Amino acid sequence: MLDLFSDGEVVNNLLPQDGVVHYFGKVVSQTKAIYYLDGLLNGIEWRNDEAVVFGKLIVTKRKVAWYGDRAFSYTYSSVTKYALPWTAMLLELKQLAQEKTGETYNSCLLNLYHSGEEGMAWHSDGEKDLKKNGSIASFSFGAERKFSFKHKETKKVVSVSLENGSLLEMKGTTQTHWLHRLPPTKLVHKPRVNLTFRTIVT
Repeated sequence: MLDLFSDGEVVNNLLPQDGVVHYFGKVVSQTKAIYYLDGLLNGIEWRNDEAVVFGKLIVTKRKVAWYGDRAFSYTYSSVTKYALPWTAMLLELKQLAQEKTGETYNSCLLNLYHSGEEGMAWHSDGEKDLKKNGSIASFSFGAERKFSFKHKETKKVVSVSLENGSLLEMKGTTQTHWLHRLPPTKLVHKPRVNLTFRTIVT
């Protein structure tokens, strides 16, 4: 299935069924991607992520940050976070994401992976605070990493390499029918920053 955007881009759906994932590839220059990576590494209020698993508080090496139009509360893994005010760089990237996807976003969850040894297990972004079947725009800066989807019923796996300065969009029923993950690897020794622009419904 093809989607035709106003700027002439034709982007294929990576998923064979039950959802929509568009990979736009690199949407900024290499120089600009390095600029964004440096700005995000040094200009974001990073915190180690926390989750409650089987009643026990787990603190991850991976760091996270949460920004938005206002101090939204956002709960996942039984931990509640409150959004910080936008930085100028995040607003610039939000505008770019909106231009590319044709969607609008009011918040952003950021992840900092220090090396390939840090990843994310299979999960869906199905939190009740998120707009149902809404768009999630995911920027990647830094190390190139493999990103995978797995259908919840058929177990079919689809993978893509997320390049430095690239943009990926998930929308439609993707979160209902598919899991996704960032598998760890010992081959990557550089950091990666991931920004997921999303819409919180209040």
